[in-house]
Amino acid sequence: MKKILLLLAVISCCACQTLPTSTEWKVRGDGYFKDGKAQKALAAYNRALKLNPENGSVYAARGAAYFFTGEYAAAQKDFEKVLEINPYEPEGYSALGSVLAAQGHYDDALKILNVALVLAPNKPEIFFSRGGINFMLGKYDQAVADYSYVINLRPAADVYNARGAAYLKMGDQAAADKDFEMAKSGQVPEKLNDYSMID
Repeated sequence: MKKILLLLAVISCCACQTLPTSTEWKVRGDGYFKDGKAQKALAAYNRALKLNPENGSVYAARGAAYFFTGEYAAAQKDFEKVLEINPYEPEGYSALGSVLAAQGHYDDALKILNVALVLAPNKPEIFFSRGGINFMLGKYDQAVADYSYVINLRPAADVYNARGAAYLKMGDQAAADKDFEMAKSGQVPEKLNDYSMID
């Protein structure tokens, strides 16, 4: 009788515990991702999506993990799903633009980032991404304009370095040197943000 009561107590205890939700699996995946454990993060995001296949924030997180592991086609699918769920998500467009650029589809990436800027016209990360694409397309004056806008909003060393590189391509050594010196000065944060093109 004692064994039966003990078994019932264990069963009722287990029944009281809740199973992790989609959001809890996402948070777990985010932790793995920040710790550099991309495969564990992807597994946690997959579990989250099994529980809630319409959780756009999980697709965005998984897309970022795919992006940073170089799985661009998978990242693109996830960012497209984010936009299918919420077509007014500027970060989704920004992320999609970044993954298109990483695959060498610069013209498409530029179009997507311009949509993101319509939705979030003052977001420096989007201008930074667009500046990088303009640079890759050889539109150095437009890259400088984008980087300058970012510097006015939120100066960072990586943005000064990018603008300096654009000035070099334009043949303006003095402006480039000034930006490179500012980047090394320690007067501004090293990076615009942790994820640069994915925020």
